[in-house]
Amino acid sequence: MTLWAVVPVKALSRSKSRLSLVLGVEERQALSASLLAHTLDSLTRAEGIGRIAVVSSDAQVRSLARARGAVYIEDPPAGGLNQALERARQTALDQHATRLLVLPADLPRLTAEAITSLASLGNGAPSVVLAPDRHGSGTNALLLTPPGLIEYAFGPLSFMRHLQLAEAAGIQPQICRSPAFALDLDLPEDLSLLAESSAEGVAEA
Repeated sequence: MTLWAVVPVKALSRSKSRLSLVLGVEERQALSASLLAHTLDSLTRAEGIGRIAVVSSDAQVRSLARARGAVYIEDPPAGGLNQALERARQTALDQHATRLLVLPADLPRLTAEAITSLASLGNGAPSVVLAPDRHGSGTNALLLTPPGLIEYAFGPLSFMRHLQLAEAAGIQPQICRSPAFALDLDLPEDLSLLAESSAEGVAEA
């Protein structure tokens, strides 16, 4: 079975706007690029990942993705996240993917080991695996076997919406609760939490 990992990335010029109170434009762009590199490096080291794809409309993202051996999928700038992921899903299916993992590019505690553990779930049967954010409202990883099992519902309250879609498809979703997936850097308080955990000796990578 071939597992594709898909990482959607906004144009870096528009990334992390909710951090604008504490970070300038160039700092936010650098942070986003660094987080993407960390995500791709973690996926490369993880076991069970067949192909890695990045879907974006940004030239710098394209260069970074290709430098790390990832497939780059061009997405129109005006499109939304779910539309971008549908485009990536079709590309994966055209290349005979049998499983698909959607992973955001802003998880500073992500590790190859956590990805390997999540990828081992639901293998060999129709399944939906979800990793919620620290609030229990967002979806910070979504693993589908097969790739087209449910629609994407990223956005507000996506975790609950994905649970409902799985159950409507007759699937009992599996939940992966892990610090590696829980913290995404969206708000100033997320940066503070990351700094506190680092000071206490919790690894960021």
